[in-house]
Amino acid sequence: MGSSRSSILCFLMLCASFLVPTSCHSYSHGALFIFGDSFYDAGNNIYLNTSNTSLPKLNIFPYGETYFKHPTGRVSDGRLIPDFIAEFAKLPLIPLYLQPGNHQFTNGVNFASGGAGALVENNQGPIMGLKTQLRNFKNMEKQLRQKLGASEVKTLLSTAVYMFSIGSNDYLVPFITNSTLLQSYSKKEYVKMVIGNITSVIQEIYKIGGRKFGLSKLLPLGCLPFSRALKLSSTGGSGCMEEFTLLAKLHNRALLEALKELKKSQLKGYTYSIFDAYTAGTAIFNNPSKYGFEEVKMACCGSGPFRGSLLACGLKVYQLCDNVSEYFFFDEIHPTEKANYQFAKLMWDGSPKIVKPYNLKTLFEK
Repeated sequence: MGSSRSSILCFLMLCASFLVPTSCHSYSHGALFIFGDSFYDAGNNIYLNTSNTSLPKLNIFPYGETYFKHPTGRVSDGRLIPDFIAEFAKLPLIPLYLQPGNHQFTNGVNFASGGAGALVENNQGPIMGLKTQLRNFKNMEKQLRQKLGASEVKTLLSTAVYMFSIGSNDYLVPFITNSTLLQSYSKKEYVKMVIGNITSVIQEIYKIGGRKFGLSKLLPLGCLPFSRALKLSSTGGSGCMEEFTLLAKLHNRALLEALKELKKSQLKGYTYSIFDAYTAGTAIFNNPSKYGFEEVKMACCGSGPFRGSLLACGLKVYQLCDNVSEYFFFDEIHPTEKANYQFAKLMWDGSPKIVKPYNLKTLFEK
């Protein structure tokens, strides 16, 4: 009888508060707020006004073919890493910030925008860069305070996990747009600017009430199908484009150090998880069959060498593979759902060798 009464009480508390953080859930001790680029954008960009730009909206076939059976704005054949993290945390799919309708946002919000960079200069047209995403987060926090009250919002924000996928565009976009931005600085200076913008956003979210942050190192950017195709066309050489990979290495090293420095500073309660996507990706690229892949150089969807032509999948004349589960990359830059799942699983409950100092499961439980 006692357990029945406590179950009813728990249910009533949940209904009364509309908050995820309760003892009724095994893992969903908090909401999930998502920031970043197309690796995490679940469809915000389809709501942007791109009519006066050359930016395409990627809610087109064959994106979304595997899981959703229709395009959703996710740049993959199916789910993205945050979709799986939400599932592991026993949360529903996280709503988009720009999605029309009346959202509670108490399970979290996805602010990510395809093409976003940490540096304002690398955000083209209406794309919501990291600073814009922070501004949107602040607007959402004000709305939540008006609805729920300050104390409930404080609990919601302090128990939430904040996931970031940012930086890739800061190193790729200057090459794609022939910008001189990267050439204006030494590599180390440029990386320092990118990392500085990321840590300043983390500090801003901390001031508002966030405490738990999940970040990811960059993949070996020189080994994307896009990068391989670019190297082939520019130098005639095969293999990965070392310039991109070197920038990714510098970024990854600086990001880890910056997160450690924040921990040493007087940020009470601040904690983080950093997933080593570089090491995980390299392991797969070096031994694909061990991880269930047959093709890690060529994209499933696209055109040209390695199917690496920019923005070809679904838009121009393109080829589409027969069995997407054999491929690591779905298009010229973005992983397949299968690859996203493997990375999400490592982020969720991987060992300290690949996700430090805590995995996301531990972060949610903290």
